[in-house]
Amino acid sequence: MVAPETPAPPQQSPPRGPGAGSPRTRRTPLFALPEARWAAAAVVLFALGALLQVTGVPAWTWWGAYLVCYLAGGWQPALAGLQALRDRTLDVDLLMVVAALGAASIGQITDGALLIIIFATSGALESFATARTEDSVRGLLDLAPESATRLRPDGAEERVAVAELAPGDTVLVRPGEQIGADGVVVRGSSEVDQATITGEPLPADKTGGDEVFAGTLNGTGALQIRVAQRAEGTVVARIGALVDRATRTKARTQLFIDRIEQRYSIGVVVATLAVFAVPLALGESLQDSLLRAMVLMIVASPCAVVLATMPPLLAAIANAGRHGVLVKSAVAVEQLAGTSRVVFDKTGTLTAGTPELVRISTVEGGPMSADRVLALAAAAEHASEHPLATAVVQAAARRGITYPAATEFTAQPGRGVRARVDGHRIAVGSPAVHAPGPLGAAVADLQAEGCSAVVVLRDGEPVGALGIADRVRPEAAATTAAVAHRTGGSPILLTGDDAAAATRVAERVGIRDVRAGLLPEDKAEVVGRLQASGASVTAVGDGINDAPALAAADAGVAMGGTRSDLTLQTADAVIVRDDLTTVPTVIALARRAHRTVVANLVLAGTCIAVLVLWDLVGTLPLPLAVAGHEGSTILVALNGLRLLRGAAWRRAGREARTGSR
Repeated sequence: MVAPETPAPPQQSPPRGPGAGSPRTRRTPLFALPEARWAAAAVVLFALGALLQVTGVPAWTWWGAYLVCYLAGGWQPALAGLQALRDRTLDVDLLMVVAALGAASIGQITDGALLIIIFATSGALESFATARTEDSVRGLLDLAPESATRLRPDGAEERVAVAELAPGDTVLVRPGEQIGADGVVVRGSSEVDQATITGEPLPADKTGGDEVFAGTLNGTGALQIRVAQRAEGTVVARIGALVDRATRTKARTQLFIDRIEQRYSIGVVVATLAVFAVPLALGESLQDSLLRAMVLMIVASPCAVVLATMPPLLAAIANAGRHGVLVKSAVAVEQLAGTSRVVFDKTGTLTAGTPELVRISTVEGGPMSADRVLALAAAAEHASEHPLATAVVQAAARRGITYPAATEFTAQPGRGVRARVDGHRIAVGSPAVHAPGPLGAAVADLQAEGCSAVVVLRDGEPVGALGIADRVRPEAAATTAAVAHRTGGSPILLTGDDAAAATRVAERVGIRDVRAGLLPEDKAEVVGRLQASGASVTAVGDGINDAPALAAADAGVAMGGTRSDLTLQTADAVIVRDDLTTVPTVIALARRAHRTVVANLVLAGTCIAVLVLWDLVGTLPLPLAVAGHEGSTILVALNGLRLLRGAAWRRAGREARTGSR
């Protein structure tokens, strides 16, 4: 019989705040954008023209102001339209410029200038949303320093650009400096703040043989690091390169609009010519026919529909980027929004990938308590570098257990360690090597639960058994519950580990559907079967073995702590801070973006339909046509930009937890 005792739970790391471990993002000022400057100039010139017009000065003065307004606000869309026309396509930009020129040709230059400034302002708002997204992406690249101290073979130091470092070079990083390259510590010890890369809230101790990353901050010690990657191959650079496409990739909805835009624009031109020619042939005056045709061209232009899609999706990408989730494209936002099932990897995703002591069993009625067994094991394991030894020593430290120094320490690979502690011979090792004796049942129970069992012997007699398992992330249970709440489907655990270990983790995080013992292709097959049943699947993983599942899924999400290039390249989103709770939040944010797109499309389509109908069956004044149509364009753009606010991320987090909007 044994007396099992469960150690006190490990201390949870402090919560990561919204800005914890995040790079300082360079925010592009609005007027740093040429589109914004030209739009502002057009607005000022329009205001000047309107002021001159109402003061009764000669007409040529305010006509001149309006014409310069045309140039300031219209030259960029006109150039873009002409370039498209050269490629034998008809662009909405050119359509709007022609409409404004048509308005001026019939004496309605004020209305044409109003059309120009509103259209220019719409373009500036879209450019602003795109720039903010680029800020979030490129902010990562500012983490690494521009130069580093390289050591020559003779020990001399030279300051070189980080881009000149090559694998095999040795660099010196002094206290307080940023590390300039991914590599391995070859000399020295220090603590390194890796929050920007791994999301760890506390600095990580680094000594010989430990891996370090470019862009992380060295602490109080000096480190010599052997460079492992060129600047373009570092973790920071890889993540930045992967998500840099975010502002250049269009969602399928937007591409669909692009496909119909050409035909639609041709249809508008044909309809405009018909509305001009038919009434003119029936006796209507030239000015009235031209005015009606120009109004139709303005109100039927699909610019509001086009702008209804990208600003919300780009704003969602920018907001997620500020909170540690870098979504690669607008397509990925839409795929995340449609998620109905989420599959999780186990090791490194739901767990931290580090062993942890979870149970101590002692011989019932034996001479030792659980704390005493742990003290002896920690004393013997203190000098060992084995991961299980680290788990034992850390468990003793968390419980405040002190232990004497060990002597005569020896480590035998595959067998365990031996040492003399308080005059006793202590052995700690595998039950396959050290017969567990009266602890046999306890060892079997630990192994059945998916733990690695370690037997502790004193003077050759078993006195305790330790159960060590991968540490489950503190936030994993809340994450899986939020995912189930948000998607309406139970999450699934896919792992290559054995069923006992997988079941243990699944029970702790609240997952009922467990698929264990899977090869990488098996994981992808499970995803395919889910999709065949009608589910839209998001896969979350961190290793090379997860890459096939991430590629097969509708949306793949990679944990930022992964060192796998393949996984990062395959995933549609990267969780830079390694914070699992952002998975349901980014799904909720993507759904908010999708709802905003739908609302924008309904608003834009309704405005176009009403204004076109008004112009065909009645008389729609040109100023009202301009204000109605272009006003709807600005409205949908501003509605999309609301997702840039931090409140949108917080609201998405609440939605993920409660399912309410």
